[in-house]
Amino acid sequence: MNPSQMQDHAAAEGVVRHDRLWLYLLFALLATAGFFYINIMSAIVDGLITALGFANAEAGLVGSANIYGASVGSLCAVFIVRHVRWRPALLALFLLMISIDLASTLIHAPGLLAAVRGVHGVIAGMSVGIVYSVMARLHSPDRAFGVLLVLQFGLGGLGVMFLPQLVPQFGARILFMVLAGLTALALVSMLAVPRALAENAKSEITTGTPAGYRRCTVLLSLLALFLFQAGNMALAAFIIRLGEHAHLERGFIGDALGWATWIGTAGAVLVIVMGARYGRLRPLLAAFLLTLVGTAGFLWSSNPLVFLIANIGTAITWSFVVPYLFGMISRLDASGRLATLGGFVSKCGLASGPLVAGLLLRSDNFDLLIWLSVAVLALSAVAAFLAARQIDQLEVST
Repeated sequence: MNPSQMQDHAAAEGVVRHDRLWLYLLFALLATAGFFYINIMSAIVDGLITALGFANAEAGLVGSANIYGASVGSLCAVFIVRHVRWRPALLALFLLMISIDLASTLIHAPGLLAAVRGVHGVIAGMSVGIVYSVMARLHSPDRAFGVLLVLQFGLGGLGVMFLPQLVPQFGARILFMVLAGLTALALVSMLAVPRALAENAKSEITTGTPAGYRRCTVLLSLLALFLFQAGNMALAAFIIRLGEHAHLERGFIGDALGWATWIGTAGAVLVIVMGARYGRLRPLLAAFLLTLVGTAGFLWSSNPLVFLIANIGTAITWSFVVPYLFGMISRLDASGRLATLGGFVSKCGLASGPLVAGLLLRSDNFDLLIWLSVAVLALSAVAAFLAARQIDQLEVST
């Protein structure tokens, strides 16, 4: 088979045969632009409370509206990725996102801000869904999504460490200015994506067809992703408030979250190094065990060392599990549409967590929230194990 025939064969399979970390990094930045508000959700929620006087439920509503909007946008992307050229589509979406972020700096009413952030979420969700559909067809989706988590956690660490300290000086507007700036950076970086890849991606979106898979495995993978994101974000969105409730110093909380987020990138780095070399069931077994232990550790948040270790442990497993779940979903569909659907399900989970948590915390019952997160993550583990076992068997048989 000559090189031309090999390229045609790869295109027929719906897979972009480029295994370069720099290429993964570019797409990670494009995806992060529509997702970064989730990585700094704790800083946004805390900033709305401290700078604008929002109640816990009001701040949680704004965060949830943004993510629920992103869920709608991701669902829309499932139906449009086959019919659009991804580069021009992202250009238009990024410009709209920047405009809405700048407009958000002028809004101080909880209801209006929730509505505006909901619109922003729809646009951002569409952008992420389009990027995910291309990432799913790269040579190694597990590694590509691993790079994405490294970037998100690295930038997120900066956000949660410094933004809470900048809000008292610059107000809540600094939160949205940072979001606008990152989107502008992604807009520029899109120019570095090879033109040939853009053309191939358009062809594959149009012609790719899903590989054979069991519907039950798909549903289990999506359920695991939804529950994992919901269980983690329910606690993460209010982690600063949890630290203050445990009488920890605000400076220590910010430093702990920042360092935990940066160290947490180790989980995604492991995915980049390992890929699917050892299957997915065994790595997920270890990761979920650490997740459950780390989450339960927040019950003793009044101990600064325990608070720090629990944040580090759950950050590592969060950045480890998510790429594997997206890799599993991508493995089940070579066209990339299922990965886009996974983005929708993921955002539904991320949105549901803060919403439920905000309602539970009307009486500041953080212990109840922690136990709820543990229970949801345990259910996610069961679904993930069942799906991973089936996918590992599928890969062995093929």
